[in-house]
Amino acid sequence: MSESRPIALDAMGGDHAPHEIVAGAVHAVRERGLQVVLVGSPRVLYEALADHDATKEVPIVRAEEALAMNEGALASLRRPRSSIAIACHLVRRGDAAAVVSAGSTAGVVATGRLRLKGQQGVLRPAIAVALPTRPRPTLLLDAGATAETKPEMLLQFAHLGAAYAELAYDIDEPRIGLLTIGSEAEKGNKLVKRAHELLQAAPGLNFAGNVEGHDLLTGDVDVITTDGFTGNVALKTMEGAVRYAFSELRQTIDEGRLARFGAFMQRSRLRGLRDRLDAEAHGGAVLLGLNGTVVIAHGSSKAAGVSAACKLAADLAEGGIVGRIGERIAATHRSHRLW
Repeated sequence: MSESRPIALDAMGGDHAPHEIVAGAVHAVRERGLQVVLVGSPRVLYEALADHDATKEVPIVRAEEALAMNEGALASLRRPRSSIAIACHLVRRGDAAAVVSAGSTAGVVATGRLRLKGQQGVLRPAIAVALPTRPRPTLLLDAGATAETKPEMLLQFAHLGAAYAELAYDIDEPRIGLLTIGSEAEKGNKLVKRAHELLQAAPGLNFAGNVEGHDLLTGDVDVITTDGFTGNVALKTMEGAVRYAFSELRQTIDEGRLARFGAFMQRSRLRGLRDRLDAEAHGGAVLLGLNGTVVIAHGSSKAAGVSAACKLAADLAEGGIVGRIGERIAATHRSHRLW
């Protein structure tokens, strides 16, 4: 990413916008050395920047409207001058390297598709989320961009995830898993069975076979492909389970002196586990398949999560994630014609 192309940060999207978004932008600039431009209401953003004495460090681009967190895909049409729309326009025009937003996922996806358009040959975009597995994260996609899919789309999602894994985690041949209800090839509905056939026969993919819900955090594969409906349900179920487990752990620790002492002795390990399972620490989800880099931060993100999302967006843009996906999709089309 060249120095003249900052990250376009939707300052009006998110549960804690604009103040936590602005704080995250200031952190990204001062602590991570990134260039960030805030998109939103100039008066509100200038006052928020003044609280951090950062009015000269972070520029502002005016946006007359904002998408509410409860607004869906149609809002992208009703609000053509929204902060997320202007941020996408900056990328399309070449004035920004990537977009970051903690706003409504449906609104970000719809606006991104409308403003940035899908990459040539990509049937549908997909949201990729990094799961906190060891020794490195596992990518789950689609996590909610495309609820109703065709088998060919699941194949493409695998290629999108493979390109992401190669760039972000330096994996030569990412292992691909297909999420379904059994490890056997014949398990699943018609969509999954046909997708299994396509993945197994696809050149350029290291298909490891089917994976089940209990495999999401095992780290046995590098990329898990599924439709957006299933992926979103799986992701939110896992997030809820993690929150429940930590709540029960806190309650258990608070109930006895010996448990508190044990927790004190293991505080560094517990802190490390908490940080590894914190969704904000990973920077957010990445919307793949568009003519631009788009990172969707968690809606409840505070300053640290926003800053991490800006870093993720900068790294992916600098690494050329859009170009890598384009090369992969073009190669699959060439292989298909030869076949």
